Amino acid sequence: MASTYSNLKIQLMTTGENSGTWGNVTNVNLGTALEEAIVGSADVTFASTTVTLTLTDSNSTQTARNLRLNLTGTSGGAQDLIVPGIEKVYIVNNGCADAITVKNSSGSGIAVPAGKTMWVYNTGSNVVDVSTHLTSLTLGSALPTASGGTGSTSTTYANLQSNVSGILPIANGGTNSNATTYCNLQSNVSGTLPNANTTAASANGASTIVARDASGNFAGAVITGTTINATTFNGSGSGITALGTGTSYQVGSFGVGTAASGTTGEIRATNNITAYYSSDAKFKENVRVIDDATAKVSAIGGKYFDWTDAYIAEHGGEDGYFIQKADFGVIAQDVQAVFPQAIRTRPDGSLAVDYEKLSALAFAAIAELVKRVEVLEGK
Repeated sequence: MASTYSNLKIQLMTTGENSGTWGNVTNVNLGTALEEAIVGSADVTFASTTVTLTLTDSNSTQTARNLRLNLTGTSGGAQDLIVPGIEKVYIVNNGCADAITVKNSSGSGIAVPAGKTMWVYNTGSNVVDVSTHLTSLTLGSALPTASGGTGSTSTTYANLQSNVSGILPIANGGTNSNATTYCNLQSNVSGTLPNANTTAASANGASTIVARDASGNFAGAVITGTTINATTFNGSGSGITALGTGTSYQVGSFGVGTAASGTTGEIRATNNITAYYSSDAKFKENVRVIDDATAKVSAIGGKYFDWTDAYIAEHGGEDGYFIQKADFGVIAQDVQAVFPQAIRTRPDGSLAVDYEKLSALAFAAIAELVKRVEVLEGK
């Protein structure tokens, strides 16, 4: 019967085989095959593609049998090193410029970073780390931050200013910011900041505006800046009750007693809006009568109409209060043709009517009609 071979391709001779030469076979088994598996090192050269190592039925030297695999050559990007599907330990030294994933044909494998050495185990179906847990570890000097350490020999803290470069993510206990004076709580903190993480004696409501003193204590306060960088104020409190009177504010849309429409420049209120226009004679000059007012009013007229579906959708949909399909008023183009002073062109090119000032045109038309009546009555 012919010899068989183990997973490491050690020749297993049968009784009476290799008479007179079995010693030579045994010497190769011990001096080559076993020595490679226990202490051997072999180079594996890459040429910008995957490298596959195989084992054949021979006890002569074979790269895949060696304990240490020294990866060399040109990787040309991340590559794979496919090893035979047998149970075996490898020490992999990656001398290439890119990460090399050591795997077998059925597993996902493990990536060995460029310039690093790893101890891995081939289970026969996958390649994994040899060790994932150490009960103790003593270092002769501080572990550098580049290697996952703190760069400090202290057991109580790490100097983040001198030993950490870049940004420490929130998930790793950092602030996700390279600022040394603050952390952006709006974009870098999710959830609720525990009261235990401040020196405040009690919690503040979600809608409360607070100020923090130099000792870390929080107290109710007001906004002193000129810009509020937030989109929503909410919580169980009453919200913002007053704004500073010495500052100018700009908003996209505004709702009083109702939600803002979201249409830029639009104000909605569920009750009266009380305001008065300046009209004192001391502010005016070049005053003159609106001529031919009756003809202008007649040309403009009054119209019933339906708003288009596109207009209704743009303004948040029909609600029967602020927006309704059937409506009445005037047509801006009719007003523009005879009384353009009452027309404004919006940024999108559409026309808007100054309805309040149209009352002056109506007054002028009434005055003309009164004169006509007086003439007809012979006054």
